[in-house]
Amino acid sequence: MSRTKVALVTGSSRGIGKAVALALAAKGFAVAVNSRSATVEAKAVVSAIIAQGGQAMLCPGDVGDYATVGQMREQIRQELGEVTALVNNAGFAQQKLFGDITPDEWQRMLQVHLTGAYNTCHVFLPDMLRRHAGAIVNVSSMWGQTGGSCEVHYSAAKAGLIGLTKALAKEVGPSGIRVNCVAPGVVLTDMMDSFDEETKRTLAQETPLMRLGTAEEIANVVAFLLSEQSSFITGQVIAPNGGMVI
Repeated sequence: MSRTKVALVTGSSRGIGKAVALALAAKGFAVAVNSRSATVEAKAVVSAIIAQGGQAMLCPGDVGDYATVGQMREQIRQELGEVTALVNNAGFAQQKLFGDITPDEWQRMLQVHLTGAYNTCHVFLPDMLRRHAGAIVNVSSMWGQTGGSCEVHYSAAKAGLIGLTKALAKEVGPSGIRVNCVAPGVVLTDMMDSFDEETKRTLAQETPLMRLGTAEEIANVVAFLLSEQSSFITGQVIAPNGGMVI
């Protein structure tokens, strides 16, 4: 089996996930780029990594489906090798009053964010446990720390990721595996497209650093947590939020 550093980044066709995939490729990781389907955007991320001399593959699949994640594992093993770094980034946002959230919307939010992370951890951890090495980063949100009005289902799912991170870190730490969490603040990605410019300016003004974050800034934190530079860090929630949550 190849000794190459191999990373799976879920939801990496755009936004933070795309930035993470590119950052890890620049650090020498072979990267499995994931999106629910083989989108043009996901293919473009793979092409960009290869064009820079890196190694990447397209690995489409719904992480909310356990059997699909198992198939993803086999595809990655065959093409890149065993996953040594896992980034659970797949997700989406939705602004709705709690009373308007349907049962299906609630379930889908948890299925993608929280069950998706369970699925990938459950499928890929055995290889890490056997090697006594590996690192996992779960991408939460500041709303997972504080709760967000009109985003109850999103906040609950992201808070669940924080709990998963802390508990799993305690369980697998003795086996040499680190599990950490990143809880970004407001970041300029396509998830912000539904906000008008005035709202974005207001959010920036509410941030002590007086601006919104970039996907690349979040990716830098993720890359650090997957590197040997963070070898004594596990079970932590790192919050690149410009000071909005202190």
